[in-house]
Amino acid sequence: MADNRVVVYKGPGEVAVEDIEYPKLEVPEEVAGAMGMTVDAPHAVILKIVATNICGSDQHMVRGRTTAPVGQTLGHEITGEVVEKGNDVQFINEGDICSVPFNIACGRCRNCNEGKTGVCLNVNPARAGSAYGYVDMGGWVGGQAEYVLVPFADFNLLKFPDRDQALEKILDLTMLSDIFPTGYHGAYTAQVTTGSTVYVAGAGPVGLAAAYSAQLLGAAVVIVGDLNDDRLAQARSFGCETVNVGEDAELADQIAEIVGEPEVDCAVDAVGFEATAHGPDAQEAPATVLNAVQAVTRAGGSLGIPGLYVTGDPGAADPEAQQGTLKISFGLGWAKSHAFFTGQCPVKKYNRGLMMSILHDKAHIADAVNATVVTLDEAPQGYQDFDKGAAKKYVLDPNGYINA
Repeated sequence: MADNRVVVYKGPGEVAVEDIEYPKLEVPEEVAGAMGMTVDAPHAVILKIVATNICGSDQHMVRGRTTAPVGQTLGHEITGEVVEKGNDVQFINEGDICSVPFNIACGRCRNCNEGKTGVCLNVNPARAGSAYGYVDMGGWVGGQAEYVLVPFADFNLLKFPDRDQALEKILDLTMLSDIFPTGYHGAYTAQVTTGSTVYVAGAGPVGLAAAYSAQLLGAAVVIVGDLNDDRLAQARSFGCETVNVGEDAELADQIAEIVGEPEVDCAVDAVGFEATAHGPDAQEAPATVLNAVQAVTRAGGSLGIPGLYVTGDPGAADPEAQQGTLKISFGLGWAKSHAFFTGQCPVKKYNRGLMMSILHDKAHIADAVNATVVTLDEAPQGYQDFDKGAAKKYVLDPNGYINA
């Protein structure tokens, strides 16, 4: 009997909310069989979703730009209340409200022990690293739902210390599952520090989170580039400078008008593989941002690259790009001694510290990304509006916690 509802990918441009079974304390059979673990998951909990968000990474699947199959469940940005736990869960209790890192991690493998929870070796037979509701990530059910299973709960969950305070600040705290740590990771790995000049490519939610994080890290100037005027206005709302990369002017010249020279100390790519070339009437060119950030970052600078790149993009016009092979000006980066930092953000590295910044009113990330609450049934419309460039971060409220 169906006792749960989840957002499901139905084909390019289409999602729907469908009934599925209430989760069991079991890992996906494909993970258990390939990775040697038992299907029974006494280490897991079931969460009643408090808040779950639509992510730009989800949009790549929904646009048909990945190998996601029809029927793929969606949602990896999860905050929830524990309503059931396995008998091996020691330090998380029913009634706790917790943030769930989008990375699924076992807490036992070499990479987890080294803090590299974005590339856990034991939770995905396809490759290192896993996530809820995402293609090639192990078959874990997505969290844009009413309920979801979280494995290895003692390791993965970040418990909020006070329930009332958590619900009061839920629009900020829900960003801890992905975009706030991911944006922070982009700025941190770009080595933003006191007095830095920073260029952030992309004014979607992750780009805005990276720009906000750069400010937290002490940047003197944060410049955000995008084609979308509404999203650029959102970046200006919390003190960023902005450039529209759809204009005729060269990016370096636009940066020079702001900081007095055509380069910045460091840069963040928050766009990823669906990048568009710069200038009027430009077409998609997946290496555009990677090449642009090399061009405008000073010699010896660092590049944080939290923007998503994939190994399979059936929608790419370039046959090489369909396999994830891009024409990157790597020689330029080498000549300028750039440091490149790529891959999934290891959320657990940052989420506790960012939680404390939220709880003590030092960070207001929901305002920066324009958090907008919708119901689970409104998720399909949220996907459509987000795909059209809405300057909002859509937060789903499946069980009425936020409205209450």
